[in-house]
Amino acid sequence: MKSPRVTLEQWRVLQAVVDRGGFAQAAEALHKSQSSVSYTVAKLQEQLGYPLLIIEGRKAKLTERGEVLLRRSRHLIKEAVELEELAHTLGQGWEPELELVVDQTFPTPALLRALKAFEPQSQGTQVQLKEVVLSGGLEALKNGHPDLVLSGIVPKGYLADPIVEVELVAVASPLHPLMEEKEAINNERLSRELQLVIRDSAVESSMDVGWLGTERRWTVSSVQSALEIVVSGVGFAWLPKADISDELANGKLKKLSLVSGSERNFHLYAIFGKGERTGPATRLLVELLQEECNACPSRVTPLPT
Repeated sequence: MKSPRVTLEQWRVLQAVVDRGGFAQAAEALHKSQSSVSYTVAKLQEQLGYPLLIIEGRKAKLTERGEVLLRRSRHLIKEAVELEELAHTLGQGWEPELELVVDQTFPTPALLRALKAFEPQSQGTQVQLKEVVLSGGLEALKNGHPDLVLSGIVPKGYLADPIVEVELVAVASPLHPLMEEKEAINNERLSRELQLVIRDSAVESSMDVGWLGTERRWTVSSVQSALEIVVSGVGFAWLPKADISDELANGKLKKLSLVSGSERNFHLYAIFGKGERTGPATRLLVELLQEECNACPSRVTPLPT
């Protein structure tokens, strides 16, 4: 079998030069000297027998051949990283760190109980928790390698297990003008009031879900922010039933009587970001999450595994 002349490190350096826009920037990002970066790229081009980069002003730009090879090299580096992660999982067993990305509509009580149960069984696995909204989970999968994503949107090519059905409820403060209505509220009446909408956390692409399309809306970054504002008597919102059960019980919030759409249901899935390389700690956490969702059927609806 023929051995490759070009190393993975050379491709990695080339990627850094292109992505960072120059040799100096790449050197800073890679913690190398600029001369070392320049030498690595020059050696790569010498081994291939043609240039991959041309310098325009202060920026390095790919040639046509360079663009083709850079695209292939990105896949090569990604597969090499995944191979090392698989080797580590097989050799070490438990992941040293678990990156968990959770849509904010996931029932907070179930999440907290699952994490509490996970800690003594985790064998030292550290959890990195990131909360997202709507397509934020997809962006996390696109831009990184999270171990587990709890989201309502499953992208193509990923393994996923159904885990829970979330119920959103249209609510407002008992002092809100909508509570004075004697008959069921239609969309035309509802659109005259301020609606609290939770912003999609994705940066590259975002979506609006549940917004009535009127100008009277405030956009906030979290379920908790929307909850606090609505409880204060400002506006109305569709909020996860599992997270507002206390406010409904003590009368701080009341369910709106709408002609239709007072409740909205959707499924959340456990998406395995590393596919077959998923480690035992991640699988254990999914089992615990499923158990906790099953333990509170009055607040959330568990889905069959």
